[in-house]
Amino acid sequence: MRKHSSKNQDDAAIDMTPMLDIVFIMLIFFIVTASFLKEAGIDVNRPDGSENQNDQNDMQNIMITVTADNEVWMQSRRIDIRAVRANVERLKAENPEGSIVIQADQDSNIDTVAVIMDSLNSAGFYDHVLATAN
Repeated sequence: MRKHSSKNQDDAAIDMTPMLDIVFIMLIFFIVTASFLKEAGIDVNRPDGSENQNDQNDMQNIMITVTADNEVWMQSRRIDIRAVRANVERLKAENPEGSIVIQADQDSNIDTVAVIMDSLNSAGFYDHVLATAN
């Protein structure tokens, strides 16, 4: 009688293959029928490029360049970081419509850029742009 009861236990095992097939079919169904959301992006209006316009903009812009060695350059000459405010005030007086562009090297120290931005903000120039260069 004991042999007979162990044989019944082997026959009572549940085969999981059909259930797994149904689960995979349902998974494929839900993946195919799912609607994916399209995230909204930002529309950027870029101006048409023209050489004359770029030359005029470069003449009007006040470029402050920070090198990888944390040297500050303005109008093709090296200046002290403490003289940035005075130089920008002078150039802004000559050309009030000019934009201030800070071009920092990727390897430059963020402290140098922060000091320049603080000096510009304390002078009242809040319309500066920060650009990074490789």
